[in-house]
Amino acid sequence: MSEVHIKPLADRVVVRPLTEEEAGSVSASGIIIPDSAKKEVAGEGVVVAVGAGKWDEDGEKRIPVEVSVGDRVVYSKYGYDEVKVDDTEYYIVGEQSILAVIG
Repeated sequence: MSEVHIKPLADRVVVRPLTEEEAGSVSASGIIIPDSAKKEVAGEGVVVAVGAGKWDEDGEKRIPVEVSVGDRVVYSKYGYDEVKVDDTEYYIVGEQSILAVIG
């Protein structure tokens, strides 16, 4: 993967959403699972950039973000902003909207 030219600020994270193959829309035997069979669930993606973290209440110390570049994460379905860079779609997600790290 090429370098992403987005630098998130504070406790924001840039996530590349998983492709259908990565997300499991195709079964192990190659059967395509239709959208109608899926529930509205949180999204999954791979972290491609991480902000420096937010400042504590006193403004004296940064609180680092808990995820790292390369982590596969689950994020809130409505907790992101879409950005397109070099024909690739990315989501900018606040750390509070990241629900879990997978794997």
